[in-house]
Amino acid sequence: MNYEYHDPVLLKESVDALVTNPDGTYVDVTFGGGGHSKYILSKLSPKGKLIAFDRDQDAQERIPNDSRITFVQHNFQYAKQFLEYSDNIPVDGILGDLGISSHQIDVDGRGFAHRLDGPLDMRMDVSAKLSAETVVNDYNETQLLNIFNNYGEIKNAYKLTKTILDQRKGRRIQTIELFKEAISSCTPKDTPAKYLSQVFQAIRIEVNGELRALEQLLIDSESLIKESGRLVMISYHSLEDRLVKNYLNSGNLEGKKHTDMYGWSSQPFEGKPNKAIIPTDEEISRNKRARSAKMRIGIRQAWK
Repeated sequence: MNYEYHDPVLLKESVDALVTNPDGTYVDVTFGGGGHSKYILSKLSPKGKLIAFDRDQDAQERIPNDSRITFVQHNFQYAKQFLEYSDNIPVDGILGDLGISSHQIDVDGRGFAHRLDGPLDMRMDVSAKLSAETVVNDYNETQLLNIFNNYGEIKNAYKLTKTILDQRKGRRIQTIELFKEAISSCTPKDTPAKYLSQVFQAIRIEVNGELRALEQLLIDSESLIKESGRLVMISYHSLEDRLVKNYLNSGNLEGKKHTDMYGWSSQPFEGKPNKAIIPTDEEISRNKRARSAKMRIGIRQAWK
């Protein structure tokens, strides 16, 4: 299989955990380069079905010629609405490979990578109105502080925000190089790449509403997945992983277990195993993107 577009992380581990019924219906909410989807299809019988979501128009070029797959060019935040409309509930499993693909990072003009010059964009859906340029140039102090504190966990978020507000006076910061130049006084000299990655991550999450989409999917998954079905999520930073871990462990996004008057907890999934699964050293050496990956598997408990 050719993975020039995107080398899928934890491919065998994730799909093997996901597909328990070859005749079942599965959902890949992050189609990307199609690596996970193609492997899912290889494990399905002629009766099996796969529904794949991706809001990036570039992903359509990788849709396999297979009647068992339905591609939905939309944000997976609305997966429940589509699955209800198409009468596909409940499904046997949902897979999510979160974050951005290698293709989105490497291609010129998308603005996801700080090592490439180009427009400040970062939109997964290029038809969306909100871009990184809008965030950097039009967001107020409170909004910027919230993004850098909560989405990037940046230690000098206040200084960074003040610097951006000052640097954008009298001009519009429209390119990656101009942005890097504008915040150079905030960028540590010893770890510039790590710092810029955090800054870009924070802006990208805001532009694409990534955490809001994940939160909605997790909440909806209880009603989407049938008993003994699987929820398999691969995340790449602590913000995503914390949400997935909290939901699997408690049934809510805060991670606090709630019980009714009889002592029963409303925990729709059981995490198996309890700990996150990480890539092997061999996979990390082959695919650097895998080094921060964590995969969690939830098994749908009996319907209540």
